[in-house]
Amino acid sequence: MDPPKDRKEGETSHLGAIVLLVMFGILAALVCGETWRALKALPPYVGRTLTEEETAEVIAGNSPLTSYVYLSPNADFPRNAKISKITIHHMAGQLTLEELGASFAKRDRNASSNYGIDSSGKVGLYVEEANRSWASSNAENDHMAVTIEVANEEIGGSWKVSGEAYQTLIDLCADICRRNGIERLVYTGGPDGTLTVHKMFADTECPGPYLESRMAEIADAVNEKLEDEGSSSW
Repeated sequence: MDPPKDRKEGETSHLGAIVLLVMFGILAALVCGETWRALKALPPYVGRTLTEEETAEVIAGNSPLTSYVYLSPNADFPRNAKISKITIHHMAGQLTLEELGASFAKRDRNASSNYGIDSSGKVGLYVEEANRSWASSNAENDHMAVTIEVANEEIGGSWKVSGEAYQTLIDLCADICRRNGIERLVYTGGPDGTLTVHKMFADTECPGPYLESRMAEIADAVNEKLEDEGSSSW
């Protein structure tokens, strides 16, 4: 005798629910596994608040001008090329160092920079120089470049930056060049120079008219500092 129709339907529904639960469990395990592997692959100081001792240790391997550290997971560890250039960006906003760090901490944003400069002239570190930031929409450039985001005191228009931020940008560029053996910054207006900007690699206004118009001036100021430092050591 065949079981009642409603019993058959109940058994089929129950079996379907079990199958769905099993499939969901497998999927969840795969997702958790991938997440665990991704987190395991990150260096130990990435994606968390550091102690004072850890912060000092990180700064010791990067620019001594740094006053804030929050290392982003959005990076390649390590970079695959020697540092030979600097690429300048603007934040397209008036962000604090902490706000920029929180933005770069989001995995789904897929963006970061090595350094950031706020409008008071303070420096934040988000990707150590040994690693490649995701900044310029161009992997080849970012593997060779130290990237710097600069806060804007004017939103829109020329995207002007403060005098303090501008001076720190020159100081930071000179420090990066000195420690990485870049003898001179050369701005050619194209991606072949040792000083480049984001818009050379993507359809963007970054770093804005104000900074873009002063790239040659920045290169000259950095080179003057490098020459002065070199002559003082003779």
